[in-house]
Amino acid sequence: MVFFGDAYGLADSVIVPIQRQRNHERIKEEQVKCDKADGKLDGIIRVSGNEEINLQVTDALFRKIKTLQDYIETSSKVVSNNEKIRQLNYIQEVVVNFRIEWKSKRLNPVFAPLLISNFEKILKANIDSQSMAPNIEEVPYEIGKINAEIFKNNKGYNDSKKIIFLKFCALNPDKILATIRPFVNEPFADSLVVLAGLNNPKQLYDYASSGYSPESKLIHRNTDPLVEVIARISHTPNALFYFPFLDDILKGKQFTDSIKKLVGDGERKIDSVGYFKLLVKTEINYQQRLIAKDTPVAMFGVNGLREMLQKKAIENFITPINELHEQNNLAIRMKAIEPLSAQDIYYVMVMGENDIYTSSYKHSFTRLLQKMGTTPRGDELMMSVNMDFFRKFIKMAANFNQLDVFLKTMPQDKATVLMKAFVANLDKSNNLEDAVDVADSYSSIKDTALLKTILKNVSYNEQRSNIENNTRGKIIYNLLKTIFLSSDSNNVDLTSEIGIPSIYSIDNKYLADDSGRIIQQVFFYGDEDGKTNFAGFMNSFATKDWKITQQKEWVEIKSLKGKKVWIYANLPLNSDNNLDDTAQAHLTRYLNKKDIVPSVVIHRGHSYWLPGTINRMAGSAKIIVLGSCGGYKNLSKILTICPEAHIISTKEIGKGDINRPIINYLNQALVSGNKIVWKDMWAALTKVFYADTNKEIRESWDDYVPPYRNLGAIFIKAYNKKTELQ
Repeated sequence: MVFFGDAYGLADSVIVPIQRQRNHERIKEEQVKCDKADGKLDGIIRVSGNEEINLQVTDALFRKIKTLQDYIETSSKVVSNNEKIRQLNYIQEVVVNFRIEWKSKRLNPVFAPLLISNFEKILKANIDSQSMAPNIEEVPYEIGKINAEIFKNNKGYNDSKKIIFLKFCALNPDKILATIRPFVNEPFADSLVVLAGLNNPKQLYDYASSGYSPESKLIHRNTDPLVEVIARISHTPNALFYFPFLDDILKGKQFTDSIKKLVGDGERKIDSVGYFKLLVKTEINYQQRLIAKDTPVAMFGVNGLREMLQKKAIENFITPINELHEQNNLAIRMKAIEPLSAQDIYYVMVMGENDIYTSSYKHSFTRLLQKMGTTPRGDELMMSVNMDFFRKFIKMAANFNQLDVFLKTMPQDKATVLMKAFVANLDKSNNLEDAVDVADSYSSIKDTALLKTILKNVSYNEQRSNIENNTRGKIIYNLLKTIFLSSDSNNVDLTSEIGIPSIYSIDNKYLADDSGRIIQQVFFYGDEDGKTNFAGFMNSFATKDWKITQQKEWVEIKSLKGKKVWIYANLPLNSDNNLDDTAQAHLTRYLNKKDIVPSVVIHRGHSYWLPGTINRMAGSAKIIVLGSCGGYKNLSKILTICPEAHIISTKEIGKGDINRPIINYLNQALVSGNKIVWKDMWAALTKVFYADTNKEIRESWDDYVPPYRNLGAIFIKAYNKKTELQ
């Protein structure tokens, strides 16, 4: 392995006057901080699981920076001492900003070579009194933002700011209106307002109704039909309820007066059932348009059709059913969905994937079959919703052991076609969500004949991809086949087969930092459940074994025996006032400042809090304990930040009575210094939970997924590894 430790510094042939030696030392100090940022000071900046990428990043931050230092010291274009110091300060600043942006997750660290290359061009252009704008134009937003701010005195700075803003808007159309004020008089402002409206009608509505602000004036002067409709609706009571239907309103297929009968006008109450039925009807129609490659306005995004459909499914149907989970009278418990059709219940179920209780799902599934008629036909239901979310529905049916029942509602040939479709065209999607749903389903299915059918269909699609020389298809289907075979047999070792780190165990030393400490960060939230769970969490630490130090916003827990295990948990301060989020931010800042790098991250909160944990999750985390992972999007984000993480999650909502024993087991294993073998841990905890007389606890434990059975996470890891090498 190449070792870059000697790259901290200048070439031997370059002599630095004493008045600038401190400037070079500061650059070296920042390089050392970059080296340590991955948890180990070893001359390699590790930003991914790909060693080649790590070496490229290290080369950029060490050798190329060293070359730039040499250039400044030897260049005939930079003569005076003050000018050389100014240029060296620029070099120090780019190294500092790389580390800050990397650790705050605002920059993908693999961009380091491009960042430094672009920086070098701008540095030399600036020395020659040339505009940096052309150089800013040619790089991604994240790099342009860093380098432009370093050279604020460059003659092209103002033009560069406009270029960077346009790049920012392309990446973040949901933030256009929040940042456009300095640019409202630019020629591009009107077109950006239209882009903002297409992406986030809710935000356009907020600014349109904000009086005489510059943003409001900008919106009201716009002549685009969509912007005009939103501006008009902004003066309507319950205006946000109209946004899911914007496309139909624009095309004259829906009228605000007819929608008003359902959403009310301040005097009449909202017809929650009627409104949900209209959402479902619109979703089915829009799905047909999606199939035809025609994406309706406001189908996605904040307050779009999909978001509103999910919100109302949870708010008006799933939550009432869940809250009555102890009610034995099913007529009372399931009253909320009684007025719904089979199609309506279908959408309630798929939209509530991360919120619906096991019993709520099973009773809803029974109601779904009843609403389908005396001779229910599952294939006809699927066709009636245009196959919308059909993989999600199949995955959930598999997770809750109802897939076999559903497939038997249709003729065998139709069931065969459906399961072929389930695994077909996974390579055509823009993301991996469908493939992950297929992977997760496989781990839940008990019917061996059905498993063989899925594996056969996966193998067929792999062969098709090979014939078509479809690289993406070959990777997806080969990985699925390998993962499924490993799930069926103890003779297939995924670690060697697909080239990812072990998913079966994790060594204690792998979790420890250079000081031998294993750092754990626990995220709590300030709702009632969070406060209750925090109390139980703290009661798990006996004072004879742990030293507990209470800070203003967090608690520090350090082992007194065995290996050094240091736990940092924010206090569950009031979430209504955002105090829990502030505590997490301050704790994360403290850990970064002290170079305390967590290798274990635990999320203690509902799935809707999880994005907050992900945003502050340390990229060094090797073990992550979740409740519900909140679906593919969250799982994908976690593995982007922590590509080698072992993830413990559950198919439904996590339970405190289960999470506590999991955490206690982990802490005992960490303190003992023993290797954590997931199969052994799962076997031990299964004995504990199956000895419990509470049936609900046993059933909930069955929904928890250990790292080696989390096929969706394994698939994402393996896919990322394969494509990283392409």
